[in-house]
Amino acid sequence: MAFQHETGPKKGWPAAVEVLNENGRSDIVFLCEHASNHMPAEYSQLGLDASHLQRHIAWDIGAAEVTRLLSALLDAPAFLSGYSRLLIDLNRPLGTSGSIPVLSEDTEIPGNVGLDAAERAKRAEIMFTPFHDRVAAHLDRRAKAGRPTRIATIHSFTPVFLGKSRPWHAGVLYAGGKDFGEAILAGLRVDTALNVAANVPYVISRDADYAVPIHGDDHGIPAVLIEIRQDLLANRSGIEAWANRLAAALPRHQKENAS
Repeated sequence: MAFQHETGPKKGWPAAVEVLNENGRSDIVFLCEHASNHMPAEYSQLGLDASHLQRHIAWDIGAAEVTRLLSALLDAPAFLSGYSRLLIDLNRPLGTSGSIPVLSEDTEIPGNVGLDAAERAKRAEIMFTPFHDRVAAHLDRRAKAGRPTRIATIHSFTPVFLGKSRPWHAGVLYAGGKDFGEAILAGLRVDTALNVAANVPYVISRDADYAVPIHGDDHGIPAVLIEIRQDLLANRSGIEAWANRLAAALPRHQKENAS
């Protein structure tokens, strides 16, 4: 099956990556790996009821809208996914159990059970590799041009996970990018009503994360994953409030290129 990954000529098969403001002047590059819940019709919703595609298991609710606003507010490049994380998760290493999940939270994913190598390779070729190749090429061009770069990936999390309540409004996850992460947290904590913390509700690991370690830490680029609780992004006012809050909190200590 031939696909042109960037143009997505087949009906129902969009490009793997939506690129915004690639020439933006900010030193921050935004990624949103769980931006879309789209599934081509041939996958028959992976055997799930349509309501499941509106849940966190299919995408990060509100994350795409926050990313788009941040791109505009900060004049920053942004890269957003074109397919549901249930088909293949762009923030999981290929071949891991989380890459093409057969169980997500407490929900079985029938259409992911017993996949052969050809189907796994097809999803990687169409959805995973083009996204990360485009990000890597952008970062390489910045490096060759001597442009300072930091990476912020935008995600959202459920208020309750497997019956356990999560009290945080947001978390900033990092491994090598500690200074960047702590600076963002300090900016958010200007609002003393916010409950924000480092490395919650998850931690960065090479088994369960891709963008931060691969695009960031391995290349010496400060990189963080920002998690916002989904109930705070339930409407447009909440989305705008968090985009503005993050825009103010993201540190500007590196000079942004002038044009």
